[in-house]
Amino acid sequence: MKASFRLGRIAGIRIGVNWSVLVIFALIAWGLAASRFPAAYPQYGTGAYVAAGLLTAVAFFVSLLAHELSHALVARRNGLRVEEITLWLFGGVARLSGEARSPGADLRIAGIGPLVSLLLGAVFLMVAELLAASGSDLVVAGFGWLGAINIFLAVFNAIPAAPLDGGRLLRSIIWWRTGDRLKAIQWSSRAGEVFGWILVALGLIIFFTRADFGGLWFALIGWFLIGAATAESQQATVRNQLGQLAIRDVMTPNPITASGLMTVADLLSSDLIRHRHSTFPVTENGRGPVGLVTFNQIRQVEPQDRATTRLRDIACPMEQLAQARPEEPAADLLPRLSECAEGRALVLSNGVLVGIISPSDINRVLRRIGATGHDERT
Repeated sequence: MKASFRLGRIAGIRIGVNWSVLVIFALIAWGLAASRFPAAYPQYGTGAYVAAGLLTAVAFFVSLLAHELSHALVARRNGLRVEEITLWLFGGVARLSGEARSPGADLRIAGIGPLVSLLLGAVFLMVAELLAASGSDLVVAGFGWLGAINIFLAVFNAIPAAPLDGGRLLRSIIWWRTGDRLKAIQWSSRAGEVFGWILVALGLIIFFTRADFGGLWFALIGWFLIGAATAESQQATVRNQLGQLAIRDVMTPNPITASGLMTVADLLSSDLIRHRHSTFPVTENGRGPVGLVTFNQIRQVEPQDRATTRLRDIACPMEQLAQARPEEPAADLLPRLSECAEGRALVLSNGVLVGIISPSDINRVLRRIGATGHDERT
């Protein structure tokens, strides 16, 4: 999930927010301010309801961030590098470098999220109870809602179906019992697909029998779970096929680079275009790469602007690019590939660009493995 803008860093971890967060934020704030709070406490004015709704919605997203941050910090303690946390429509996602090395680590990383949400829910309810005697009805209502929603999220996330945290817990248990990580992922992914279809069916039944648009929300969540669980299973299969291949065995070495000072028109009229590459690492002043530009990004520049638009202005910046070392396992790179670079990664050795990996490189290796039956090195 790509971040639309960034909030900064917490404990050295980049925090991003996708535009879809604004949708759910508005729905929560509006639902509380226009319906829930006025129905429970009709004696207040509109301004009080709006303020209470906005503050409660902000606190809700802070609690979501705490949930994802707990995953990230425990993952880091278990030897994984945390790339970024992104909040979006369905909560949040912590982008990790690689996978847990043991069932125990997998269990700890997955289990901490629901535990934090459960603890936050208990704290919010306790605060609401303590404030109940003060007469601050809207404040009590806000804390009460936050307590209930966090406990609900803890329970929902604990359902044993990928990509929910409960699916990760199920995966770690099956991995521990069978010793087969791929089988564990496949089983938890199938559970996620089944649960997703149940939500889709339930949502459609609610919508068509009760004319309740809330049913469509259930169906949307179910559809997302189906897609995410299927993608997780497919990625695990690819990781298993890549086996112990290193990045150097998959990459295209010595990629053709382009200067960030070049305009789009310069690139299109240069000899670089004759190399039939669809991606160019962007460099400046003879230093290492500062980004990567693809033909899709170039096509989005209007013809009249190509003579004045420089490559560095449209390139995917380094902080949004997956980067790897030649000796790293190729399988560990897959979870880090970003939408910005269209699934491409730069390979650096001591800060020097030595290669690039694209989806076609991965597909080429997979086809060779499929033909030979083993991970023959290039």
